[in-house]
Amino acid sequence: MSGFTVAQLHEIPIRGTWIPIRDHLGIAAFGVNAYRAEEAGGTVISDHVETLAKHEELYVVLEGNATFTVDGDEIDAPAGTLVFVGDPMTRRSAVAKEAGTTVLVAGAPAGAVFEVAPWEQSWKESQEAMKLYREERYAEAGDMLRKALESHPDWAGLHYNLACFDSKAGADAATVAASLGRAIELYPGFRDFARDDSDFDPFRDDPAIKALVGEPR
Repeated sequence: MSGFTVAQLHEIPIRGTWIPIRDHLGIAAFGVNAYRAEEAGGTVISDHVETLAKHEELYVVLEGNATFTVDGDEIDAPAGTLVFVGDPMTRRSAVAKEAGTTVLVAGAPAGAVFEVAPWEQSWKESQEAMKLYREERYAEAGDMLRKALESHPDWAGLHYNLACFDSKAGADAATVAASLGRAIELYPGFRDFARDDSDFDPFRDDPAIKALVGEPR
């Protein structure tokens, strides 16, 4: 049995904009993936901080040209550019300036054991649930996420989407607030998302929801 694996990036099946390098190669020691925007102006790296994973992250522009925004500073990043974000709490994002812009991301927590992110592990279920959501099959979408949460109980995104799906399905305020509250507990940034998320409009006057997110902006 050989001690190495070789792959071509374009041969790895893409999942939306995500090219799952780590999963494809079976890497367990660190996170590594790539993201591709098919059109200029498309998001390559979503706006985020590493609140939960606490990763140091290295971004490498493989193809095309991107504009990174890191801690409020804009960085022109043609192919070959490396952008290292060592502070997990530094906000970062990137937008493609050219069609086909591809950025590789490698990361892991400093001084700690790497664990595969729950969003990677639950990607298939999340995508299937979102398909049901787009088809307005909200109750079925919620049931799918409840099953996913049995394996990933501490994944904030699953709790948040469950709150959205339950709200659209006509669940009571207490049920929606329980999932939304857990999502915000795990990732406080969801408070801002929920404040303007139309999925929660039926409960804007509910005291429990107001206590969690406040008034819409």
